[in-house]
Amino acid sequence: MKQVVQNYKSGELALLDVPVPGCKPGGVLVRTAYSLISTGTELMKVSEAGMSMLGKARSRPDQVAKVVQSVATNGVPATYRKVMGKLDSYTPLGYSLCGVVEQVGDGIDDVKAGDLVACAGNEHALHAELNWVPKNLYTPVPDSLAPRHAAFGTVGSIALQGVRQGESRLGEVALVVGLGLIGQLVAQLLTASGVRVVGADPDPARCELAERLGAAACGDPASPAVESAVAELTDGHGVDQVYLAAGGGSNQPVELAARLCRDRGRVVDIGKCRLDLPWNAYYEKELDVRFSRSYGPGRYDPEYEIEGRDYPIGYVRWTERRNLACFLDLVARGRVDVEPLITRTADFDDAVETYQRLKDGELKAVAVLFRYPEQAAEDGPSTDAPVVSVPVVPGGARSSAAPVRAAKTPVRLAFVGAGNYATSMLLPHLAQRDGVELSTVVTTTALSAANAQRKFGFREATTDLDAVLGDASVDAVFVVTRHSSHAELTRKALLAGKAVFVEKPLALTAEELTGVLDAVEESGNDRLQVGFNRRFAPLLQEASKRFGARTGPASLRYLVNAGRLDHGSWYLQQGTEGSRFAGEGGHFVDTASWLLGADPVSVYALAPSGNEDLQVVLGYPDGSTATISYVTTGAAGFPKETLDLVADGKVLQLDDFVRSSVYDGRKRWVSSRLPKARDKGQSAELAAFVRAVRTGGPMPVPIRSLVATTAATLAVRAALAGGAPVTLAEAR
Repeated sequence: MKQVVQNYKSGELALLDVPVPGCKPGGVLVRTAYSLISTGTELMKVSEAGMSMLGKARSRPDQVAKVVQSVATNGVPATYRKVMGKLDSYTPLGYSLCGVVEQVGDGIDDVKAGDLVACAGNEHALHAELNWVPKNLYTPVPDSLAPRHAAFGTVGSIALQGVRQGESRLGEVALVVGLGLIGQLVAQLLTASGVRVVGADPDPARCELAERLGAAACGDPASPAVESAVAELTDGHGVDQVYLAAGGGSNQPVELAARLCRDRGRVVDIGKCRLDLPWNAYYEKELDVRFSRSYGPGRYDPEYEIEGRDYPIGYVRWTERRNLACFLDLVARGRVDVEPLITRTADFDDAVETYQRLKDGELKAVAVLFRYPEQAAEDGPSTDAPVVSVPVVPGGARSSAAPVRAAKTPVRLAFVGAGNYATSMLLPHLAQRDGVELSTVVTTTALSAANAQRKFGFREATTDLDAVLGDASVDAVFVVTRHSSHAELTRKALLAGKAVFVEKPLALTAEELTGVLDAVEESGNDRLQVGFNRRFAPLLQEASKRFGARTGPASLRYLVNAGRLDHGSWYLQQGTEGSRFAGEGGHFVDTASWLLGADPVSVYALAPSGNEDLQVVLGYPDGSTATISYVTTGAAGFPKETLDLVADGKVLQLDDFVRSSVYDGRKRWVSSRLPKARDKGQSAELAAFVRAVRTGGPMPVPIRSLVATTAATLAVRAALAGGAPVTLAEAR
């Protein structure tokens, strides 16, 4: 299928061939009939992509701060790979469409194949021929509503949520600043609510359009016309609400709002404009400044948007899905008219040229629709003027160089998942490795598979996992997906006879771990490696050799300064993805066990109330102990991982994979590397795994140890619940 994408690094726009997305449970696969270009939000993104690197940094200072923190934590090379990987990737465009349900996922009973739905979401309602859309981001289209009008559902919901935030009442007067697509819809919704509207926009054509659709008066904000209209309609008191639907770097909208709003009026920010509030003006009138968050309650909540957990209507009357349905109903009943807003309907095949014309200013538009092939066949020939061909930034799918094949029979690898970790920490090490062929990449979203294929040279990209597992030419499968899917995907790959590299964790529950072991027993295939890479780190390897063998018990202390997660991180979805420690604690358990040369036999854990900090104590057969302090409340600038091992009058220290030291009472040995060269062992781990697959030799870590580490990690929860040590025999 085809999808509109953009490379944020180069600014390249393309109509790319990508795999069809899979139809997952909890959603539907939709074939798009019409999708709407947001001429504000999307063109801002397109323009940003054309900036220099300095310009991009200035436009997103929040992302620059994250990069600086990542350098401190992970070093320059890893951060550079991660940042460039994100920048030099195709990103999707679009978030509002109407289409026909092609396939229904498990758990969906409110629509069926063939139903017309309106869809929302910048990850799900994309400019693409097919999209997978979760339940709370689509709604059925009323029978009387044309598909081209239903495609306005998402932007209509944004406008509707803004109006709700303003709490408008019959007979009031409102000022709408910015009469682009959102502003036009806000003006119509207010008029339909019995509110008289004054519009402000420097474009006379947009002002005329708003007046034609019901606004009382409109004009240039820099002219006296707007102020005169407000004075006349309000007897000089000022408007009851101001809706900021403008964009750009000017502070004029908030200054105009202060001047024309009545005492104790409301100012609602819907667009993305500068907000340097003139303190005196806002203070003296005691203005109520409010923000409108996109489509409504539920936005940015993964439990609502992805998992389909609705909010009770008695507590949240208007969610984003209910806003979507409400707006479609208003359009279907003629209370809002979107047809006059449509400047152009372009065939989807002309998407790149259309974007370029909008960006260059050749096409002046309030709203532009893409019409897709099947809908075009149903509608008949377009009556729009033909698109004028103009020079564009080079686009289209790009062929990647053929993978290196130094050996006659390379190890053929398939990846299931191609997220940040896979593309920044695993695939860069594998793409140029002799004797390795990147065969197939499998993802649930079409674009991530296409990006990985383009950048790393995969022979194929698909969303069909079964086809990969059934491909006899694939030697090993990498499972690099979200934590909740690891055990089941590993089980399937083992049963298919593949060697498996699964990122931590191997399992989130004892039942999942048992399922993996049952697959090993059933298939006789124990070719398994979990991504516990720290034992392969060069500094730690060298320090361990310098420390030498032990004769007595050891004491190990491991401080993990994990830090806080950003709001919205999928790591916080503990209901489906497990706790943070369940997800990554295996790293630290495995490192401790490797250094101590044994598997743990007991686990004890304590957790202070009110945060996610943990103290985990592991007991080992020879009396050794390892204490893992996993904390989220430490200083961000402090090293993430520090470790001390004490035994037989010797001390081994590791300082965040930048420096390691060994003290033996008489002398001190130190090995260090620049922070930018921090190496946590991924490259060596992958080399060992590929070598084992090629030669048929033992896996880098015995499966017994992988199971023991996973069981110990899972036992932490039982230890916390019981308040007493748990033996691993009980935990399994």
